[in-house]
Amino acid sequence: MAVERRRGMARALAAPLTLLGALSVLAAGPVRAADPILQTEESDIVKLPPGGPHRILVEDAVYRHNKDGRVYVVDTDSGKLLGMVQAAYNANVAADPSGRAFYVAETTWERGNRGKRHDMLAAYDPQTLEPTMDIDLPSRALVTPKKPDLAVGADGHYVYVYDTSPTNSVHVVDTAKKAVVQTVDVPGCALIYPWGTSGFSSVCGDGSLANVSLDASAKPTVTHSAPFFVPDQDPVFEHSPGVAASGHVWFVSFSGLVYDTVLDSDARISKPWSLQEAAGLKPASDAHAPFDVTWRPGGWQLAAVRARDSHLFILMHNGTFWTHKEPGTELWEVDLTTRKLVRRIHLATPSTMVGVTQDAASRIFLTDEAGDLNVLDGATGKMVRPIRKLGESLIFTVAPGE
Repeated sequence: MAVERRRGMARALAAPLTLLGALSVLAAGPVRAADPILQTEESDIVKLPPGGPHRILVEDAVYRHNKDGRVYVVDTDSGKLLGMVQAAYNANVAADPSGRAFYVAETTWERGNRGKRHDMLAAYDPQTLEPTMDIDLPSRALVTPKKPDLAVGADGHYVYVYDTSPTNSVHVVDTAKKAVVQTVDVPGCALIYPWGTSGFSSVCGDGSLANVSLDASAKPTVTHSAPFFVPDQDPVFEHSPGVAASGHVWFVSFSGLVYDTVLDSDARISKPWSLQEAAGLKPASDAHAPFDVTWRPGGWQLAAVRARDSHLFILMHNGTFWTHKEPGTELWEVDLTTRKLVRRIHLATPSTMVGVTQDAASRIFLTDEAGDLNVLDGATGKMVRPIRKLGESLIFTVAPGE
């Protein structure tokens, strides 16, 4: 019996210990599985689909810290920023007409703000945004970004880079050879307005044009037009719009005169006509009456042409003669064939930039001081969508087919 009692006691004492152990297991929670073996991360490059007519490039000069300039790739149908490439200090951007590449001419210094200077021209794949060409330039004009500082010929074979070191000149880059094959001196002249596959013109200080044609070996022949405007009385805007394939440029003067010009070795310049008269107003005064207030063109990329129907889109404001940098408070659409105003679009926020696509369902692009890109319907002029806070200093656009 004692043994039985001892065994009973043993059994009685063992039971609480067993229950305590079970409670301990429950408190500890379920048994954890072994940690998974993490896979090695593999980097890749996202490839954009081929761009449509509404995928554009937008240059942001980022003036508050403009060593950090950039070019945005923007889908204006979705309103999305698809990508970005660097466009260092006062860079310029231009695109191959067939969409095979886009080009950025830029300048850097080895020690940031000092040291050896590097002037470069890079080509980027429009789908991967990877550089496909990266060459040194002898120099380039280090000025505020302007579209006519960098241009591409009609077939994309030549890229032209404007320079002022030591004198006014244009570097000719052969995109097949990926090299500078010629430097053309254009003394007293500036900027690049390409025509055809192997020619460009520059505007000269006396109001004439220097016309440069290149032969098969890129050897230049330079001719000059007669002066067609008086620079100190009514100069033409540097951002006057044109079409490289046809060599057609519409030079717009500060007073609002339009010089319909076909560029080649013997440029043909038509008698000017007035934007204000196209709108049923009196022609604007030039520098002889600088304080007359009327509607005048102004801005930075102040005009764009839709070549398929020869419509000019130009920013206008109410002001005196020397207000050519003022943003537009209205956008005027003018038929260049009939020289008549099609519509006047009031802008809720003033804009210094206008761009347009060339397709049947075209889009118009405007910007404002907040860095928004506003997308308008090209047929109605109505807002399609704003793209808020795209950048800081949106200065110009490059659309397919320009």
